[in-house]
Amino acid sequence: MTSSKVTNVVFAGLGGQGVLKGSDILAEAAFAAGYDVKKSELHGMSQRGGSVSSDVRFGREVFSPMVPAGEADYVVVLAPEELESSRRHLRPGGVLIAPDAVDAAALPHSRSLNIALLGVLSTYLVVPEEHLLAAIRANLPAKVLEVNEKAFAIGRQAGKTK
Repeated sequence: MTSSKVTNVVFAGLGGQGVLKGSDILAEAAFAAGYDVKKSELHGMSQRGGSVSSDVRFGREVFSPMVPAGEADYVVVLAPEELESSRRHLRPGGVLIAPDAVDAAALPHSRSLNIALLGVLSTYLVVPEEHLLAAIRANLPAKVLEVNEKAFAIGRQAGKTK
């Protein structure tokens, strides 16, 4: 662990898109990398396809699970219709990772967009790739691992070329 700065990440999307799973994976990977991690979730009407968001904060010492408005270093948005409402989370100079950050047609399955966008995000983070891959394996059923590992790799490649 090299940074004492707290990293603030907000995942946003619609119910059923994997917002919570993406944030779970990031939180587990950051913890495995030796960081103090806090996480919070806002479900809203998620069961009916409504807005869902999840905050992940990690660093040497984190006191609150909530990312204050305007202080997110990264906002990962899974649904195009959530883009505008999610911008308020970003700090000046923060990075917005939109659904079109990866070519959806290149993904092995449309339901792996959350993991592909996590791959894009990973290119900005101090969390080692091996911890992220281990967290993906720990959080997803074996039958979908290969598809999601490919999606993560596609996202990492997209993140490196931007």
